[in-house]
Amino acid sequence: MPADQPVTLLLVEDDPGHARLIERNLRRAHITNDSVTLSDVQQAIDYLLQENTYTGAMHALPLLLLLDLNLPGLDGYQVLARLKADELTRHIPVIILTTTDEPYEIKRCYALGCNIHLTKPVEYEQFAEAIRQLGLFLSIVKLPLGE
Repeated sequence: MPADQPVTLLLVEDDPGHARLIERNLRRAHITNDSVTLSDVQQAIDYLLQENTYTGAMHALPLLLLLDLNLPGLDGYQVLARLKADELTRHIPVIILTTTDEPYEIKRCYALGCNIHLTKPVEYEQFAEAIRQLGLFLSIVKLPLGE
């Protein structure tokens, strides 16, 4: 995302190693946007919908959500469904970052409203390179400004 567009990245990832790798490689791709990392689905839903712990919180908008699907308890599909069903949050772009590469699961993500589905490579170097490429892509993306 261009430097003149202050988009906050919200990363929902339960694996701390993957979260650090994603953050580090986005920085290497010169993505310097503010970011928030959450490790579970309920936290993400509360953050996005400003409920429970986040009631009354003012989040910087616009947001871009980087979402893992395979999370403990509730899963990423539930975050995606709740986000896209709510008038206040349905415009937030969602990039799925997951190990899931089953065609049915990919189709399900798009049907629920994700904007991009990326399968995390298993090998470290390939994973790091995929995130750097994502960072390059994000560096040219324009998002609608928040209200």
